[in-house]
Amino acid sequence: MRTLTVDDNAFASKPDLRTAGREPSHARIEQWLAGMIADGALSTGDKLPPEGELAAAVGVSRMTLRQSLAALEQRELLERRRGRGGGTFVARPRIECDLTGLPGFTEQMRRAHVRAGARMVTARARPAPPEVSAALKLPAASEVYEIVRVRLADREPLALEETYLSAEAFPGLLERRLTGSLYSLMRRAYRLAPHSAREWLEPVVATDEQARLLEAATGAPLMLVTRTAYTESGMPVEFAYDRYRADRTRIALRTSIAGPAAVEPFRVEIRR
Repeated sequence: MRTLTVDDNAFASKPDLRTAGREPSHARIEQWLAGMIADGALSTGDKLPPEGELAAAVGVSRMTLRQSLAALEQRELLERRRGRGGGTFVARPRIECDLTGLPGFTEQMRRAHVRAGARMVTARARPAPPEVSAALKLPAASEVYEIVRVRLADREPLALEETYLSAEAFPGLLERRLTGSLYSLMRRAYRLAPHSAREWLEPVVATDEQARLLEAATGAPLMLVTRTAYTESGMPVEFAYDRYRADRTRIALRTSIAGPAAVEPFRVEIRR
């Protein structure tokens, strides 16, 4: 982390606000700072000069500069901290987890240009909990494999995956290497790859155990994705709870207008 001053090279090419432009000064300053972050001239954790000094160096009022900083904070490019050691810092960017097309975590990280990893927590056979047997359409208390993994992005905890698979459908699964892509393993070794899914997204908070595994604070916000995945023939093969750190991720999903026959009614479920 660097503590920058207005004399640093990063601020050598300031926007010329003396000439009239199509956009107001605060918008041009916002674009200038955002460009330096995108180009790497300003790095994650860098502390910007004090507001008064930066405003004077650019040639605007402190109020105008604050408009620019507030916009960049809303875009999550900057973070303003109060108290001792506070100031304006270049924020750590959140990783976009693109759920379009039913990708596994490994594929999500590939799309985000981040190295994926996994840390095993649990891999065991157990009787299926009621919600799992219902989702996978199994007789009550059928044996399932419970696989719990902390998923890593560039070696840092990003998500906690809790996956359930039928022991009958995936014999010998626990004897295989489970730190890579489960979807690839399901496709390659069992010819039972997920082809479609129903997913529910909802905000939750981390329990003590979840916080410990994710290296977050107890009560930290998480985004829970509950999923039932199906093969191309419609067989349910996976039930999972994926809990993403809300401070490190942004969930993305691309949608489009389909033909009338392909559209499923939108449903909102209210949990009481």
